[in-house]
Amino acid sequence: MTLEASKPTVRPSAGARYFALIADKLERTEEVFRRSLASDVPFIEDAGAYIFEGGGKRMRPALVLLSAELLGRDGDEEVTYAAVVEVIHSASLVHDDIIDHAELRRSKPTVNQVWGNSKTVLLGDWLYTTAMGMALSHGNLEVVKRLCDATLRMTEGELLALDRLGAIDLTSDEYFEIIERKTARLFAAAASVPALMTPARLDAAAVLADYGKALGICFQLVDDLLDFTAREGELGKPVLSDLREGKLTLPLLLALPRLDAARRQAIAKVLEDGAFSRVDSAEVLDIVSSEGTLEETRELAERYAVEARRQLAFLPPGEAREALELAPDFVLNRRQ
Repeated sequence: MTLEASKPTVRPSAGARYFALIADKLERTEEVFRRSLASDVPFIEDAGAYIFEGGGKRMRPALVLLSAELLGRDGDEEVTYAAVVEVIHSASLVHDDIIDHAELRRSKPTVNQVWGNSKTVLLGDWLYTTAMGMALSHGNLEVVKRLCDATLRMTEGELLALDRLGAIDLTSDEYFEIIERKTARLFAAAASVPALMTPARLDAAAVLADYGKALGICFQLVDDLLDFTAREGELGKPVLSDLREGKLTLPLLLALPRLDAARRQAIAKVLEDGAFSRVDSAEVLDIVSSEGTLEETRELAERYAVEARRQLAFLPPGEAREALELAPDFVLNRRQ
């Protein structure tokens, strides 16, 4: 890692200020997103309404809209793309919950818990196809290619993760390759798509993609930290869900080489059982606490936040850039 080590400036109400500039367009995006989930097939109509009512941070659509604002785009096209990004994200969550056998998301039963895996996997396919149809409506193939590439990389990341599920010898390099594909690529696409709108700004597209990638990695590192540090009521799902599902995230990956045989075996047992049946969850929390790897992961997330903000220095100053500069603070200080 060669990222500059520096503490970010924490600004009050970063989330509110981040979304404020594009509030009207975000409301329009919500309406497009809601309409995109409608269908004359009763299951799709019901499940689509369930997904929409489940809410979400809308972090990725806001990136599209703020980047568009930064570049002086003001029309319906960026609203469509913002909704497309949220549909893609929703599809990935639907499929992830099936793969992970998840029972809760945002404190509600997952779609697959309500309707079963068979219908839900087809719903995910429908959502991905719907997203690409929406993106094609403006006829910009470069944008469609960018969104298709992000979706393909997400799928590859999921496959890489599945191949190494439950592997106690997972490396940090493998971990970062997985999260770069699964999470960061969609952030990069969301931030850079407005620069591919006509007239294209390819110089800005590259910078915004790098910004989005760094922000996406920061987001995933914080997400992994919250699995150890947040309360279930904040997460909307049980704590330490990742380890139960066979996923080793950075706090444990950093700790494993430092552990004696007994503590390493404790982690292996949880991975093998897919449950805390032979090992108390408190023992795992004690490991990451005593080894200081939660702090190390947090410091790395802060470095990626700094890197994201550094990319914005190449872009025009103004309210939109200031809002994008707030996004890392919002990510670093979220609790869900």
